[in-house]
Amino acid sequence: MELKDAHYHRLAQESRSRGGDLFGVADLTQTQLVACDLDEGLLKHLPFGISIGIRLSDAVLEGIDDHPTLLYLHHYRQANYILDRIAFHVAALIQHMGGKALPIAASQIVDWEGQKGHLSHKGLAQAAGLGWLGRNNLIVHPEYGARIRLVSILTDLPLQVDRPIGGSCGECRQCIPLCPAGAIKEQVEQFDHIGCFEKLREFRNKYNIGQYICGVCIKACQPKGIK
Repeated sequence: MELKDAHYHRLAQESRSRGGDLFGVADLTQTQLVACDLDEGLLKHLPFGISIGIRLSDAVLEGIDDHPTLLYLHHYRQANYILDRIAFHVAALIQHMGGKALPIAASQIVDWEGQKGHLSHKGLAQAAGLGWLGRNNLIVHPEYGARIRLVSILTDLPLQVDRPIGGSCGECRQCIPLCPAGAIKEQVEQFDHIGCFEKLREFRNKYNIGQYICGVCIKACQPKGIK
């Protein structure tokens, strides 16, 4: 087994042991990821991106009707906490193995006006083969649908890389009529980001959620076996 393969499998095992359901690696020299408030000099020396995902609870999501619930809020926060812990431990292992590692928080906004984090977890996940960008502007996994959350790690540790899986939502349009903001359109690139954010702002204030979340389209994007 080549060293990059051994590294990959060791990190994937560490991720799984900490609760990760999905693991993939992208070659960042072949992937255009826009960074925000990150040291460009450092990024040049971190050519691999690790994408890790966990599956959300179907039961929690099924409790959502047309707005986020307090139960979903707690689940969302715990999912982010678990992802950050997984990334922390995987990054620590990378350092132990002699590499550099930069974990990127699962849900940290650094540009509120543009609603951007340090980098796009979705863009990295797509490049790392975890799914495709759906009409709902979320990564859609072929088995779990959009019922996942993501975290990222940038590293210089040599790793085997995955390839985008392709795929699309095809004939499925379950999320379009259910979107409370009417933000989801026929074409992926037509997604109304501003309309979506305004609805999240409304939910945050109206339901005392305290965070910009919804969950309606995540529920609508059902994984295999869920009816």
